[in-house]
Amino acid sequence: METDGITTPFGRRAMTLGMLASQAVAKTVSPEASIDKWKLYRWLCEARVKLGISDRALSVLNALMSFHPKTELSGGDGLVVFPSNAQLSLRTHGMAETTLRRHLAALVDSGLLTRRDSPNGKRYVRRDQQGSIGEAFGFSLAPLLARAGEIERLAAEVTAERLLLQRLRERVTLVRRDIAKLIETALEDGLAGDWMRYEADYRREVQALPRLRTPENLTPALAALEALRLEILKSLEQHIILQEPDGNAGHTERHKQNSKPESIYDLEPSFETKQGGKGEARRDRSTARRMEQGEKPDARYSQWPVDVPTPAKGVYPQPANASDPQKPYPLGLVLRACPEIVAFGPGGAISSWRDLMTAAVVVRSMLAISPSAYEQACAVLGPENAATVLGCILERSGHINSAGGYLRDLTRRAERGEFSLGPMLMALTRTNGVPAKQAG
Repeated sequence: METDGITTPFGRRAMTLGMLASQAVAKTVSPEASIDKWKLYRWLCEARVKLGISDRALSVLNALMSFHPKTELSGGDGLVVFPSNAQLSLRTHGMAETTLRRHLAALVDSGLLTRRDSPNGKRYVRRDQQGSIGEAFGFSLAPLLARAGEIERLAAEVTAERLLLQRLRERVTLVRRDIAKLIETALEDGLAGDWMRYEADYRREVQALPRLRTPENLTPALAALEALRLEILKSLEQHIILQEPDGNAGHTERHKQNSKPESIYDLEPSFETKQGGKGEARRDRSTARRMEQGEKPDARYSQWPVDVPTPAKGVYPQPANASDPQKPYPLGLVLRACPEIVAFGPGGAISSWRDLMTAAVVVRSMLAISPSAYEQACAVLGPENAATVLGCILERSGHINSAGGYLRDLTRRAERGEFSLGPMLMALTRTNGVPAKQAG
């Protein structure tokens, strides 16, 4: 059997120190050394980035390894393969010859192959009288066998980094979900606290997450999110301790919920400045039941009347039926009637209906209106009019005890054809000092 020696490349290809080092390493392979070539190839695929080779180069290497007749690469065998470029092109699914040459050169430069060029640069084999290979010229796979331990270690490192990155991504997702849910719970329950600052900090941390995520840049981002979650949890725990100082088995009645999932008492928080005792709680539940039966809310529910006098016929479009949303009013009229919502638009400005609807989502969260109440308003009134109603509620939030309950009541009235948005806008326009004839 032939043994690899130090050879120089044919033609204009220059000899480099890297080629010399690769050939020297290949000569150190023990005759007893062996490795399954396809297991080695899988390690190469894992460690591809660390080895600095492309996937196309790996395809060429796969084709070269397929020309070795045995499954194992052994130090006692001749490890030179000598396919022609035409044969290599067939096993690389028709790769062009110029592309083959480029990737073969990349494999040699990376030290995974060595060239054993013939005097004329052709790849061929000389056999003895018994048909055994006497001398072969082509590409030697000996460097693969010599570097098998290194390649296995690199593949293990890549696998460990991938698993670590996967766990970090999962933890970031869980922490983001926890923070969003905790802030939403605090806002919907009307808890006192700097929740808008927490939400702003959360958005800033999320926006700072790197697009190309690695364990190195994801670890500090995860630590910052976990610190924010811990701060929110401590704030919530303080509220629980303050609100339930004498919690015991005798107070379990306060955990009972109304069996009707759409009850305003269950879904919408109260914005009363003073919290009453059990008598007020019973009155709240009675108010919720009357509203569900179609009755009008009492003065406690809102100090801002819903029944604004309807203008003359033809001035404002009226809803045709419960399933026919009203036509949106001009955006200029809406912004003149509801100037406070402008500050919540993208960049502190509103120039389109999309900007207004984006601002309405922020206002909904700030006023602790449940997502279901806003979604129902969008379905009945239309997204533009629902956003307009939120702007109106924001203007008069100081006169509304429960913004979410008020929005649900307006939605029910719109379903019955008893509510028109025009009078509300005109009332706010007059309040803000804009003449009605200029508002349109």
